[in-house]
Amino acid sequence: MKSLYQPVLVLLVATLAMACSDRQPVDIPAPQELTRDAVGYFCQMTVMDHNGPKGQVFLTDREQPLWFTSVRDTIAFTLLPGEPKNIAAIYVTDIGSASWDQPEPGTWIDARTAFYVLGSDRVGGMQTPEVVPFNTREAAERFMQRQGGEIVVFDAIPRESILD
Repeated sequence: MKSLYQPVLVLLVATLAMACSDRQPVDIPAPQELTRDAVGYFCQMTVMDHNGPKGQVFLTDREQPLWFTSVRDTIAFTLLPGEPKNIAAIYVTDIGSASWDQPEPGTWIDARTAFYVLGSDRVGGMQTPEVVPFNTREAAERFMQRQGGEIVVFDAIPRESILD
C-alpha cells in the first residue's frame, strides 16, 4: 500500500513546485499624469479641481489607474476590506517637489517607499486632514517643522488616522 501512494505524492509535489515557479512577475506600471478626465474613485469628482497631494492605484487587471483626490483616500482604499487587493502599484504626489495648490507633472513617487507627515495643519483635496507624502525624510522633516505633525512610513501609518 505504501509504495502505491509514494509515486502519486511525488508527482503531486513536483506539479505544485512547477506551478509555483511558473508564476510570472507582475510588471509594475509607471505612474500616469493627471488629465481633466481623471475622476476620484470615491467622490466621482474631477481630481484636478482639488488642491493638495493626489494618489493613483494600479490594479493587476486594469491598464488605467484608479485616481484619488487625496493621499488619505488613496491609503484608505488599500485598507478597506471591500476594495480590491490585487494592487500592482500605488503612487502619490511628492510634496517635497510639487506645489500644494496644483501638483506638477513628474512628481509621482512610490507610496510604499515614501515618508509621510501625519497630523500637520494642512488639509487635502477633500478638506480633511491630509497624509502628506515626501520622497525623502529630510523634506518631510522640513515640512513637519513648519506645519507640525509626525513622520511615519507607509507600513506604520495608523489605521485609525485614515479610517476614523
